[in-house]
Amino acid sequence: MSDTPLAIGIDFGGTTVKIGVIYRSNIIDSAPPIATQDYEGPDELIAAMLRVIHELRNEHPGIAAIGVGMPGFVNFEEGIVYNLTNVRGWVEIPLKKRLADATHLPVIVENDANCMAFAEWKRGAGRGLQHLVAITMGTGVGGGIIANGMMIRGANYGAGEIGQTSIDFEGREGAYGNRGALEDYVGNNEIAADARNHYESRGIHKNITDCSPAALAMAATNGDAIALEIWDAVAKKLATTIMNCCWLLNPQAIIIGGGVAKAGDFLFVPLQKYLFSQLSGPFKDHLSILPARFGAEAGMIGAASLALEETMN
Repeated sequence: MSDTPLAIGIDFGGTTVKIGVIYRSNIIDSAPPIATQDYEGPDELIAAMLRVIHELRNEHPGIAAIGVGMPGFVNFEEGIVYNLTNVRGWVEIPLKKRLADATHLPVIVENDANCMAFAEWKRGAGRGLQHLVAITMGTGVGGGIIANGMMIRGANYGAGEIGQTSIDFEGREGAYGNRGALEDYVGNNEIAADARNHYESRGIHKNITDCSPAALAMAATNGDAIALEIWDAVAKKLATTIMNCCWLLNPQAIIIGGGVAKAGDFLFVPLQKYLFSQLSGPFKDHLSILPARFGAEAGMIGAASLALEETMN
């Protein structure tokens, strides 16, 4: 494996912090997840992360860099985590410096959706492309943009927040005063709540857990007509945002990952129909709508790959 160095990838989530050793697109070793909420604040959690990093480096002395994907607003150049809404105490934390000082390794800290986009661009469904938009769909909706063979981060490193773009200027009010934000319609919880209401309108009572995206995909597989209607509605909403991305960026591919993407053709077939009906030739010719290659491991793989690229360049 001497042609490609090893790197540590860290996927920092509101529930767990996952840390693994990455070789190319493979996780060759990983530690048990760290329970994020078990720690009082950043100091204790960073110390726990460093203990795991030290153990993995003892097992794999060829580790050359560390990459961290964070679920919040990150200054990529300085490696400062400005704010994590779901983890207490994480406000303006210089994580890059803290980890680099303790390990004496190059460190990058990046938004987790950008890490997913980087993984798919370099190692996954978008490999070899120069223009793509990656969307990750779970509890929230995030995105990353590759244009002209470069990651687009924006003036303050906030570019790609596709989940906050509007599909209805008179719609639901979002967390930032933005109305009709996509995330407030096609996040996991929102899909489940809307699905339960849809079933109720037909006189069918379901628990919220029976209306999760995974449960709706299974119901659609079994021929449930209401579940199929729900996926059609999700596709129509998602197509509105992707249509705007296409007119603005003219990508070669849209790559969709996260739990919602596991619905497969129930999502992708109507999505392509609604999207292509709203685009002219130069914007839909040769445009691909692709499922992401990587699942829950995308954050670790993307963070590690990005760390190596920054180090080797």
